[in-house]
Amino acid sequence: MAIGERIRFIRNLRGMTQKWLGIRAGFPEKTADIRMAQYESGTRVPKEDLTEKIAAALDVSSAALNVPDIESYVGIMHTLFALEDLYGLKIDEVDGEPVIRLSKNSQEYLKMVEMFLAWQKQAEKWYNGEITKEEYDEWRYKFPELDVSGMFRKIEPSDELDDLLADELMKNRK
Repeated sequence: MAIGERIRFIRNLRGMTQKWLGIRAGFPEKTADIRMAQYESGTRVPKEDLTEKIAAALDVSSAALNVPDIESYVGIMHTLFALEDLYGLKIDEVDGEPVIRLSKNSQEYLKMVEMFLAWQKQAEKWYNGEITKEEYDEWRYKFPELDVSGMFRKIEPSDELDDLLADELMKNRK
């Protein structure tokens, strides 16, 4: 999620208008809503100092607004928080250990479950020695193209079907 989308998401979560947020971030009342609309739409990207002001106005860390940096633990946490917001990931506990799982109340639950199951099957094959680490990595890095379940790949029509459809189209034009 881009910074503008995060700003809009958190602003709406807080029940703020663009104008109110813009004023709190230091813009003149006359242009506050216009400037915030530009940032939220991605027309403009706020510089670091302005991101800090917007974050303060929203009462969040600037890391919650920026595209997370997965090279740091804080960045990973904010990535997980964004996934919680977008896809219904939940932090839970199983046998005394923290786990991340999908919320069944999420609109994206079924699609995410399908993808997670495909991932789990491939990971299990690797763990069981059925495929090599290289094959597992190739599957992950080329997902969904190499997904053997076929659930996530774009299916192209065969040449025969393509020719048949083209012939039918030509007949209907005459």
